[in-house]
Amino acid sequence: MPMLELSDEQVIELAKRLPREKQDALLRELLLLRWSNWESLSQYGQARARELAAQRGLNWDTMSDAEREAFVDDLVHEDRGCVP
Repeated sequence: MPMLELSDEQVIELAKRLPREKQDALLRELLLLRWSNWESLSQYGQARARELAAQRGLNWDTMSDAEREAFVDDLVHEDRGCVP
């Protein structure tokens, strides 16, 4: 059976032409291919966030989403002196 070769751009264009339901199925398949890497990184990030919060006397698990967001923002901008 002959093999059809397509560029990345052609594949993307073909995916855009799929019906919405098929696009959703394709997205699920692609996400599943990367899920184990993402899950591992996510678990590492959560564990590290808990450690950093504990070092500052905070409990990551009891923080609200807004508190977590502010905490991470402070961590990202530590070098600017945003963290008290």
